[in-house]
Amino acid sequence: MGTITVSSETAFGQPADQVYAFVSDPRNWTKVYPGEADIAGVDRLPLQVGDTWLEGSAPAVFTWRLITAVPDQKFVFQSVGLLGHDPDIENSGFQGLMTIAYTFTSPGEGVTLFHRQMSLEVPKRAVLPEGMIAVFEPRHIDSYHDAVAQELSRSHV
Repeated sequence: MGTITVSSETAFGQPADQVYAFVSDPRNWTKVYPGEADIAGVDRLPLQVGDTWLEGSAPAVFTWRLITAVPDQKFVFQSVGLLGHDPDIENSGFQGLMTIAYTFTSPGEGVTLFHRQMSLEVPKRAVLPEGMIAVFEPRHIDSYHDAVAQELSRSHV
């Protein structure tokens, strides 16, 4: 297997429960990812371990499954199998396992340290779509953190 991993962390001035509530709701992804497509299948919150939802629209859809949910501490979800598939085309996408993990710690009063790690495992010698490689550039994960900070400051003024 080949593996790509990128991570970043940011200190927020909001309590962990507010940061967790925002980032653990996939419907908020459309607010923090420029050009993010649809989110479907999120019918209730908080999400429970085993819940699934869809991110994107044709030609690139990811099916996510929540694998860890410890409120205000850890939130981990995975997409397994044909990643970035087109629901209208059988066997589209590429084989892999993508895991995104959020952890929340409090290094001091009124501070939440938010850590986000993305990992992609693909078969040896796999050729990734160009757009997938760009997702793992550190500037993109840092832009995500910046956008989360901006949204949190708007919603909790």
